[in-house]
Amino acid sequence: MSQPQGRLYILSAPSGAGKTSLVAALLEKLARLEVSVSHTTRSPRPGEKDGVNYHFTSQEAFLQLREEGAFFESAEVFGNYYGTAQKSVEERMAAGVDVILEIDWQGAQQVRKKMPEATSIFILPPSQAALRERLEQRGQDSKEVIDGRMRQAISEMSHYPEYDYLVINDDFEQALKELEAIFVAQRLTRDNQQISCQALLADLLQ
Repeated sequence: MSQPQGRLYILSAPSGAGKTSLVAALLEKLARLEVSVSHTTRSPRPGEKDGVNYHFTSQEAFLQLREEGAFFESAEVFGNYYGTAQKSVEERMAAGVDVILEIDWQGAQQVRKKMPEATSIFILPPSQAALRERLEQRGQDSKEVIDGRMRQAISEMSHYPEYDYLVINDDFEQALKELEAIFVAQRLTRDNQQISCQALLADLLQ
């Protein structure tokens, strides 16, 4: 069987919506699926590995790459730069791998300009109260920080109309099924099946 070109997926969500856990579970369920590893100028945190969690790079090297147009999208967050390398994503897609970009709505807007056919998914919490509870359960932040994250989350969630699909992460297993369904359905389009099942289709029509 031939392998069709991989698709690009944009996944966005406010902090605390459960995006990271859903993506990790999805990777265990589906073959030919990877998450793009971003470049960043921030220092590695304990346990993080270069090339696995991020491509850690100097600010000078990052800005040079950005100047050369190497990034699908890039942003400055709290004094550090983040970016998604376009070449590596396109190489994986050419190899038949579906690639997920875990980026915010601003990065998503940049990517859509370069690749409007990308499939975009926004993951939402079931309520503001549930989101606040998840942020509080982390036990890492003060009330003031959580209040700030909630304001930021509401601002981020206002951009949901820009996305193709919405997944509400109330029940984790149900949200995972819905997320998986989006990926499976995209793989079953006529264009993809004509490539994957070329021999079968020719045989059926003889």
